[in-house]
Amino acid sequence: MTAQDHELGAPGTAGQGGAEEQGTGSVPHGRPGAADGTSSAAPSPSTSSPSGPSPSADDGVEDALALVGRQPARPADGQDSRAPGQDRPSAARHRATPWEKARSIASRAGSATALRTHREPLDASLGRVLATPLTAFTDLPSFDTSAMDGWAVAGPGPWTVAPGDSGILAGHGEPEPLADGTAVRIATGARVPPGATAVIRSEHSRTDGSGHLHAQRQVSHGQDIRPRGQECRSGDQLLPAGALVTPAVLGLAAAAGYDELHTVVRPRVEVLVLGDELLTEGLPHDGLIRDALGPMIGPWLRALGADVIATHRVGDDAEALQRAVTASDADLVVTTGGTAAGPVDHVHPMLSKAGAELLVDGVAVRPGHPMLLARLAPGRHLVGLPGNPLAAVSGLLTLAEPLLRQRSGQATPAPYRASLRDEVHGHPYDTRLVPVVHRGDSVVPLHYHGPAMLRGVAAADGLAVVPPGGSGAGEVLEVLDLPWLPTSEGCFT
Repeated sequence: MTAQDHELGAPGTAGQGGAEEQGTGSVPHGRPGAADGTSSAAPSPSTSSPSGPSPSADDGVEDALALVGRQPARPADGQDSRAPGQDRPSAARHRATPWEKARSIASRAGSATALRTHREPLDASLGRVLATPLTAFTDLPSFDTSAMDGWAVAGPGPWTVAPGDSGILAGHGEPEPLADGTAVRIATGARVPPGATAVIRSEHSRTDGSGHLHAQRQVSHGQDIRPRGQECRSGDQLLPAGALVTPAVLGLAAAAGYDELHTVVRPRVEVLVLGDELLTEGLPHDGLIRDALGPMIGPWLRALGADVIATHRVGDDAEALQRAVTASDADLVVTTGGTAAGPVDHVHPMLSKAGAELLVDGVAVRPGHPMLLARLAPGRHLVGLPGNPLAAVSGLLTLAEPLLRQRSGQATPAPYRASLRDEVHGHPYDTRLVPVVHRGDSVVPLHYHGPAMLRGVAAADGLAVVPPGGSGAGEVLEVLDLPWLPTSEGCFT
């Protein structure tokens, strides 16, 4: 059938300014007060060390594990903790939107547009989100069913078996009633005959030469019979709107009588990769580097519930960027790089020329400080990601994920929290997102977490949300799960 689009509904939002952090490295091992009496001070957020744990031949995750020193907390208002000659924090830092507020603004921006919905066959619904609750069209099971191959019996035994009886098979009509004291063979899934009081498994029974059936174990009333409506009754709500359609949901929907599902249309997303220095193949050379974001951003957005219609490489061409954004009919345009104030950072001028409304212009988070969110037109937005790979991941989780969750109709999950096994240093003023792995009931921060690095997040189970000033061992932090892990709610593609 031709899908009919429908609208479900929603309301709007606003935000503010910032700039990217410096530095590209990760935090080395070492804490104040080492056993040999030396002191290893935690590095500042703008410095890094290439050093790290020795490579493990067995586990790339272990390569990334790090014990990181805690950063001093932000000084109280009116105090100046600068070292002699250190510059005062820039005004841009204080204009940056707090991390939680930025996520909230992105979520409200996504909910401000009515959802598009349609009906589609079951086999086309995988990975979509239910637009309306899944309600049973029938009782499950729809009749009393045998749970095992064996014998349907009526009353106490031993039971008489009718000579030459061929038994009851699945898929046949309602069988003849079963008289008290008699038995009939029955297959798994077959309708239980009226009058039957139990099913005896084949391996728990025997017949004698006189045509009688004997149970080799005690028989209880109703055993191995699945009564009608045991799983649900017609009209019961099986799943709420917003539930992800997984393979199990397809099976449940089919069992409950569905031929098609009412789902939310995925938001259309176009990715624009900026930067003249990027190579699409081969080894880095002559100041050129491989494009890590082009292969990563599209699949990541799909896992968040988007329909990625194209990934284009625009380079550092202001006019080409303007044309690409203006010509796009996507619900969301995602750009990579060009969000700061350098000589080839064209995103802000392009947005100004296009008359876009900046909702978030810089976020107080590391990495990823110069990310932005803009409204291009009613129902159309742009997320500007920083060009450094892990900073771009931060932008995806901070701005793109909450916006796309709303635009795709996904239910918002309850915050997931876990305790830190080791302390982790923080930025003095901003939230930090640090790749972590699960170890028992705790999470362990990973090494290789500089803005330009992907080695840590590639081995990670999620990113811990570290508040300004850092967190000590045993502290409980929010963890952002990665959208393709079994513990998270990522979409199938």
